[in-house]
Amino acid sequence: MARAMCRHSEAVKAVVRRRMSPPYRQSVARISEEMGIYVITLYKWRKAWRLQGEVVPASEKDLEGWSATDKFTVVLETAGLNATELSGYGRERGLFPQKVERWRQASQDANDKPVLTLKEQKELEKLRAQNQREIKRLKQELRRKEKALVEAAALLMAAKKSQAFWGEDGDD
Repeated sequence: MARAMCRHSEAVKAVVRRRMSPPYRQSVARISEEMGIYVITLYKWRKAWRLQGEVVPASEKDLEGWSATDKFTVVLETAGLNATELSGYGRERGLFPQKVERWRQASQDANDKPVLTLKEQKELEKLRAQNQREIKRLKQELRRKEKALVEAAALLMAAKKSQAFWGEDGDD
């Protein structure tokens, strides 16, 4: 019985989805506070919508705060649109066409980097292992030198105390 009371209608879910989506991009915490829906429920809904391919940013942050997945989804959705359609899409979601173009360019540039061969990957791993060994050796050397410095400082303090106690010459 209590479980049935926790369910929300599709109309409520639609309102929440609209508030999470551009251009509103309201945070889960804000929606939870205003609508009285548990935060965990909102996170589950958002995750389900993302799996369905919906653009549901994580917060009210500016557009640079969007996840890579959301940006890529926008790029895919706008791939076949002309300038007029892109402007309409942007107005609907609070996006500027220039921003979408930058995201598109970033997506294309991401694939320009060559993929490392297996041999190159092994060489990088070997280099990394050498660097790790060198770092470990240097840390050990630093610890040894710090101990020697502490010991030298202690001896210097002992010598000064001895001079103060016995006098300047130390012969008396």
